[in-house]
This record gives sequence, C-alpha cells and structure tokens, in this order.
Amino acid sequence: MPPPLTMTDLDCTRGGRRLFGGFDLTLDAGGCTEVRGANGSGKSTLLRIAAGLFADFSGAVEAAPRHYLGHRNGVSALLSPLENLKPHERPGGDSAREALIRTGLGDVVDVPCGQFSQGQQRRVGLARLLLGDRPLWLLDEPLAALDADGQRLVRELVEVHCRGGGAVLCATHQPLGCSASEVNLMDH
Repeated sequence: MPPPLTMTDLDCTRGGRRLFGGFDLTLDAGGCTEVRGANGSGKSTLLRIAAGLFADFSGAVEAAPRHYLGHRNGVSALLSPLENLKPHERPGGDSAREALIRTGLGDVVDVPCGQFSQGQQRRVGLARLLLGDRPLWLLDEPLAALDADGQRLVRELVEVHCRGGGAVLCATHQPLGCSASEVNLMDH
C-alpha cells in the first residue's frame, strides 16, 4: 500500500520569492509531521499543494483521500453546525451529530454558527474531520483560537487517527505534542 502522502522535488515561488525548493516528504500511515517556519515561509502553501488547492508549483504530489482544515473553518455563519456538516457525512465516519458531540458541541447543534466564538467555530471545522474515512488529514494551525480543552481535543483526535493508520500533515507554530516528526521550511 502506498504512503498516504508523497511529495517529491517540490519547488514553489510566490510573489517573486522562492518559498521552498527541492522539498521531499513521505508521510507513512500512522505518521504525523509538523511543518514549522516563520510567518510567510510557505507552510500554508505546502498544505494547499498537498490538498490539491494550489497548482503553481513544480514537482510531484501523490495523496490519498484527504480532509483539509485551513485557517478558515469552512463554516457558514447562517447555518447551524448540523446544517454545515450534513453535506459532508460519508460512509465509514461519524454522523454529523456524533462528530459534534465528540468535539464538545452536542448542546448547540441547532444554533446558528454566527453566534459562536472563534473557538466554537473551529470545533465545527474539526468535527468535519470525523465525517468519512479519509486517511490523510491536512491541518493548518489546528490549535488556533482553541482553549486548553480544545487543544487537548485536537491532540487526541490526531493521536487516534494516527493509531488507526491515518496520517497527519500539520502546519503549526504550537507543537501538537503527539509523537510527530518535524520539518522546518526555513531549511528548504
């Protein structure tokens, strides 16, 4: 079985500035890699390349089915958490209601997300990771806006996903604290 993510000889320039070049990464099942670097070093761009959302690069990417959670949570303020998540339900994953309960939002499933704090909206985005069986998770600053309990939740979700054979590529300034390898984009 091929690894969930292989990136080979990636080179990316944005705005006339080279972000990284000759970048290689293989992320095996059960693996978690944290991508580090200063603001503007290309962490988010690397994740967007892996997600298939950014095409202005050279090199090769092979990726398993994946979930991408970017800076924005992909949550409509006008819809409730259930309404936001229902379209994303897939076989092999939690129901939207189950995912919201697991992320600590079981008591507000019908409240419009526009009434939520940033941390609660982040939890709705995290709940989407639990909908469907996608072996690769691409997480951009997953701990942003979360309180201590929310940060523990993210770490637990990542550890359970990896123990189950999934893989996680995470761009972060705050260490997840799981058994992760680290890549610093400043070195590429």
